[in-house]
Amino acid sequence: MAKGQPLVPALFIFGDSVFDVGNNNHLYTIVKANFPPYGRDFKNGSPTGRFCNGKLASDYTAENLGFTSYPPAYLNLKVKGINLLNGSNFASAASGYYDATAKLYHAIPLSQQLEHYKESQNILMGIVGPSNASSIISGAVYLISAGNSDFIQNYYINPLLYKVYTADEFSDILMQHYTSFIQASRKIGVTTLPPMGCLPAAITLFGSDSNDCVVRLNSDAVNFNKKLNTTSQSIQKSLSGLKLVILDIYQPLYDLVTKPAENGTLSKFLTQISLESQPYHAKLMN
Repeated sequence: MAKGQPLVPALFIFGDSVFDVGNNNHLYTIVKANFPPYGRDFKNGSPTGRFCNGKLASDYTAENLGFTSYPPAYLNLKVKGINLLNGSNFASAASGYYDATAKLYHAIPLSQQLEHYKESQNILMGIVGPSNASSIISGAVYLISAGNSDFIQNYYINPLLYKVYTADEFSDILMQHYTSFIQASRKIGVTTLPPMGCLPAAITLFGSDSNDCVVRLNSDAVNFNKKLNTTSQSIQKSLSGLKLVILDIYQPLYDLVTKPAENGTLSKFLTQISLESQPYHAKLMN
């Protein structure tokens, strides 16, 4: 990890399984990653609750910002004190912009993640005082990854949704929740949806006995991402002081799946995200 003073005082993380580092380990839910082979390439080779064999994108972000440790899972902390000085991770696998998605799987809804964040603010004020806490909170960087579970684990399999709303209309509903969340932020990086149709679970459920990416689902992801960009531009104009950057993970992941020989390295994947997001570190710092 990088040495020296971090570029920002803290990193606060919200969202779903893309960023969950163990909060779901403490929930009564089947959506957990606390068993092998999860974590086999992480330090000590043990599962931590990360839905990955090694580090998450948020872990690399923490390193690139200069932190010597990763924001801890909020529910992992038995004593919530000085451990919160550099931020915390509130993400919960199977959560999303739409609170009902999380409730289906007994995960932590985004609204509850925000409540945990507010609780952490109060704890920080008790530790370092209102002035120092305000400095940490205002200077922190915020990350969120959500929306994927809203579609894959809710909309596409829930007749109460897909028979009432088109995918485009459901995206509009998610945008309303996204807007409400962003209004509570100051410096935030937001990931786009990945190519949902290329996810193994999506291919299994909706692939019609084919191993190819499901075009319809990818089209829905592209449409959602366009709305995300448009909505974000509108929010940016209406909220002075907000520094908002969209991190495009769709195209790099799609290239990894469809052209693995040309794009099949982690370093190339991270570089492409950085380039296509127009280095968000610099934007968030300005």
